[in-house]
Amino acid sequence: MTSPVTSPVTSPVTSLADLRVIDAATLFAGPSAAMMLGDFGADVVKIEHPRRGDPSRGHGAAVDGVGLWWKTLSRNKRAAAVDLSHPDGQEILRGLAERSDVLIENFRPGTLERWNLDPQDLLKLNPRLVVARMTGFGQIGPMAGRPGFGTLAEAMSGFAAMTGQPGGPPTLPPLALADGIAGLAMSYAIMVALQARERTGRGQVVDMAIIEPILGLLGPQMSAYRALGVVPERTGNRSASNAPRNTYRTRDGRWLAISTSAQPIAERVVTLVGRPDLVEQPWFATGHGRVQHVDELDEAVASWIAERDAEEVIARFEEAQAAVAPIYDVTDIAEDPQYAALGTFVDVPDEELGGVTMQNVLFRLSDTPGEIRWPGRPLGRDTDEVLGELGYDAGRIAGLREAGVIA
Repeated sequence: MTSPVTSPVTSPVTSLADLRVIDAATLFAGPSAAMMLGDFGADVVKIEHPRRGDPSRGHGAAVDGVGLWWKTLSRNKRAAAVDLSHPDGQEILRGLAERSDVLIENFRPGTLERWNLDPQDLLKLNPRLVVARMTGFGQIGPMAGRPGFGTLAEAMSGFAAMTGQPGGPPTLPPLALADGIAGLAMSYAIMVALQARERTGRGQVVDMAIIEPILGLLGPQMSAYRALGVVPERTGNRSASNAPRNTYRTRDGRWLAISTSAQPIAERVVTLVGRPDLVEQPWFATGHGRVQHVDELDEAVASWIAERDAEEVIARFEEAQAAVAPIYDVTDIAEDPQYAALGTFVDVPDEELGGVTMQNVLFRLSDTPGEIRWPGRPLGRDTDEVLGELGYDAGRIAGLREAGVIA
């Protein structure tokens, strides 16, 4: 089957080519937001500690000691290594902030202030600057000063409490879910602040707590709790909003997922599996009603699917215009023709590994498409270039490197 890997797009026009972004955040949420801006042309300068680097360099799979997660997370970013706790490093950041549009940081509240980099002072240097602050719990409140990661947000948001099998333990996701959601939300917040700047001429501070964006994806849980006292329970692969919705095993051992969020789809599914009589039941007319009869619906769907191979089930569902999808692992994704058609993955040349395959930009624009220009760079790869743009000569750069302020 056709591989879904293509070459990166090369376009002379990009949507955010006039933006400069300083990525002084670490790990995933803040750097993800910067990556998304870089994907559409922003000049992103990644600031790392000159000796430790960003911790994401050591996360996940690696080839010859080079982290693959880093290659994606820091794509399209110039890599500068600067010690921001040192006065000379702080001077460098102030120089960058004076010439940039956005600063993304995720230090604990009070850290920038302690380093003489108070966002309000940076805004005095550059009134058009957007300072995007990403922390676990936000800049205020009783937990503001605590270390915060996406795992804690997944726990505190209610996500873990409603994930898992009925009667089983709360379940955390096997990926940086809350961080990814917060990164998407932060990129949106930055663009809102930049649009506001077009009207007011002024930048501002964005305060984002990782514990908050994930809440919005969990539906109206607070509304239902306040109005009805509803506390979501773990339902496994079932849904509390509609049925049938589950994973079902075929005769040849494949797993398929079915969704019936739309009423016409639910009707097509039960008719296809030989139970058109269920459509006539009064309770079938709403998702909530179907949930009350989920065992009967699941039995009808599961028994029909168990008698057929996956290929037949999918073909029959497609004929009936009902919603079904196979449960994929990465080996299936690598061969899927839909991903190939979309250009979801690209092979990108890399100076350390020769090349690396990664997911493409998140969406396609008809006139100003995004592109992956390069993967994450070696530590300090662009420090000299960045400092040169600030007016530092070769002698001063050498002195800062000898003092350990830069790498």
